[in-house]
Amino acid sequence: MVILIDSPQWPAHGRMWAHLVSDTDLAELHAFAASNGIPRRGFDLDHYDVPEEAIDRLVAAGAQPVDGHQLVRRLIASGLRVTARERRGPTA
Repeated sequence: MVILIDSPQWPAHGRMWAHLVSDTDLAELHAFAASNGIPRRGFDLDHYDVPEEAIDRLVAAGAQPVDGHQLVRRLIASGLRVTARERRGPTA
């Protein structure tokens, strides 16, 4: 299992956010997040949104820093990626 984290590039709620993903298994991603104090409410179907100030701690715990493009490519390759269409759900 490899846990990946990208750079904080997404502003929301007065802070910058990064993404935390697994390249193999959502159960392992949830376990990694829980063991590092990332609340389940931060999970968004295929990734966790994590605040910028948590990045150094997550990297020290074993998350591998990658750029956003590599993170998405590896998430797609894992089969865990939830597409924008899937996020929207069925259309009428």
